[in-house]
Amino acid sequence: MKSSFFDRFRPRSLELLNGSYNREQLMADIGAGITVGLIALPLALALGVASVPAGVATPFPAPAVGLFTAIIAGFIVSIFGGSRVQIAGPTAAFMPIVLLVIERYGYDGLLLATIMAGGILVVMGLARIGTLIKYIPYPVTSGFTTGIAISIMMSQAADFLGIKTTEPAPREFLEKVWWLGQHLRDANPLATVTAVASGLVIYFWPRLGWKRVPGMVVAMVLATVAVTLLGWPHSHGVATLGARFGAQAIPSRLPPFAWPVLSLERIRGLIAPAITIAVLGSIESLLSAVVSDGLINDRHDANTELIAQGLANIVCPLFCGLPATGAIARTSANVRTGGRTPVAGVVHAITLLVIVLAFSRYAQFVPMAAIAAVLVMVAARMGEWHELVRLPQMPRSDAAVLVATMMLTVVFDLVIAVEVGMVLAAVLFIRRIAETTEVSAVTTHDELETPEQLAHGKDIPEGVLVYRIFGPFFFGAAEKMEDALQRVAQLPRVLVLRMHLVPAMDTTALNALESVVERIQAAGGVVVLSGTHRQPLQMLGKVGFISKIGQRNICPHFDDALRRAREVLIESNF
Repeated sequence: MKSSFFDRFRPRSLELLNGSYNREQLMADIGAGITVGLIALPLALALGVASVPAGVATPFPAPAVGLFTAIIAGFIVSIFGGSRVQIAGPTAAFMPIVLLVIERYGYDGLLLATIMAGGILVVMGLARIGTLIKYIPYPVTSGFTTGIAISIMMSQAADFLGIKTTEPAPREFLEKVWWLGQHLRDANPLATVTAVASGLVIYFWPRLGWKRVPGMVVAMVLATVAVTLLGWPHSHGVATLGARFGAQAIPSRLPPFAWPVLSLERIRGLIAPAITIAVLGSIESLLSAVVSDGLINDRHDANTELIAQGLANIVCPLFCGLPATGAIARTSANVRTGGRTPVAGVVHAITLLVIVLAFSRYAQFVPMAAIAAVLVMVAARMGEWHELVRLPQMPRSDAAVLVATMMLTVVFDLVIAVEVGMVLAAVLFIRRIAETTEVSAVTTHDELETPEQLAHGKDIPEGVLVYRIFGPFFFGAAEKMEDALQRVAQLPRVLVLRMHLVPAMDTTALNALESVVERIQAAGGVVVLSGTHRQPLQMLGKVGFISKIGQRNICPHFDDALRRAREVLIESNF
């Protein structure tokens, strides 16, 4: 049992014990970890603020929630993860689902849903289904990624424009668009200037060549200094963290232990959001790991990574944290700055902790407009906008799935989008299988075969009809077999089904095959199978199909099938 567990859980941090780790790599990891910690600082702060709606009571100040999530998740995933360079923490992708859960179940409900999602991720890892996440069709992931980006931009519009009203903005997209239109006259021009200037700094800073210092940190510091020196919070009402969350917006202490209220009814209600958080977290973390593999020429352990992400999502809520996952941008930055082992991720977490404990008192002066600019820029980089431009060139089914998933994410919520997206993905897969599988008549002119299966030039007796099935014979393509026979004017005395190009089949296809056999046998005919592979043959044997058509009618090659067909014709004096 122990060996079975460790086959599924192999943290990459254990590689540090093999004696190959040296001082040079240690210094590189420390430098990368400090840099990534600075990059994560404004993102974690902004996500903490944006993920908790105004007026919602939390055991710990909302701005600090995102920071401590980055610290805890970053440490756990680096120690236990299946990637050498993964950087974990809160991400913008979770914002829509976090806001939805808090609105419906309260902050305590979010903590419970996150713990449940963590448990689901651990089970997924132990069940070795980490690799299956990679097979979710790109139109689905692209659709809800772009939808999330649009939702984030809309959620930050009020702070970006400096709109200050007594009533909170509605969460629903269409209602929010109407609400923003009605309150544009309440926008604060100086807050908007602060947000736009912060966005421009974030955009142009990397182009100046000073990549060691993150543009988001520079933008937030410059905005804070400028707004404070100009006195805009007092003279012109530019909102700051302190004005909204108090002078102790980020307390210089560790978060309290918070155990959510448990009940069967709450767990039942939170199953769908928990699954959504788990699916979203697994997709983003494994995608981040794949990207980092390409950067460092490595290969991550998907199942170990899911277990580590699950552990992080179980522990973070116990200390008031948000859902966490691997962050592509932070992981890529880790690699670009020299990080090559989990030590860099641990240093990133320690860097954040030191900054929080030492400089938390200055957080109260950060403008809300600057925080909104950080998230708007993150959303702008996150959206798959180029895919929207390519929609006319895509297959219609792919384009429909992408647009549907995106619109469901924007107009409704991420839970519905993920659920419908997964169904659409399954339907898309079925259609693709059905399109690639062919059932066609075989003539003496066919040449695209191996010698033993070749039909060209061979005598197909009168009364014998030969069909070839090409591709996986699954439920999406099963009806093609029945449709092919429907087009035949008269049922043959012998039907030869060439199956040497069928790698696999399922029960629905078997049912279709049985229907064909029953029709032929009812008309006094015989069905002969040619070149059946192992998986289909094993399935046919288990359900008694072989005994139904007779062992003699299962032939290894087409030549054998033709000989058997002639025997049947002779036996019946055809």
